[in-house]
Amino acid sequence: SLREGGNTVRITVHMGTCGIASGARKTMDALIDELSRTDRQDIMVTTSGCIGLCSEEPLVTVELLDQAPIRYHFVDENKMRQIFKRHVLEGEIQEQFVLARGTEHVS
Repeated sequence: SLREGGNTVRITVHMGTCGIASGARKTMDALIDELSRTDRQDIMVTTSGCIGLCSEEPLVTVELLDQAPIRYHFVDENKMRQIFKRHVLEGEIQEQFVLARGTEHVS
């Protein structure tokens, strides 16, 4: 679905009640701020509700075209900025913040 509309990146900020209570709105604000500093038109930002991992919030999933999704946990504003700059723009997964790859849980 990333190919539709010319998108090559989708970033989902999980904003269920638990995510919002944990700071997901600030995480989203940081993401939007970073995105506004680029001229990239191929990055889609979305939200979702709770995915059942309340103790790991705020959660962010980054999907790059033809790569497994990466789910990051405990994503505050500073981590979001780093994830955006290094993973989204430069392709370097931020291993220290990874909770899961694709459907695989990383411990």
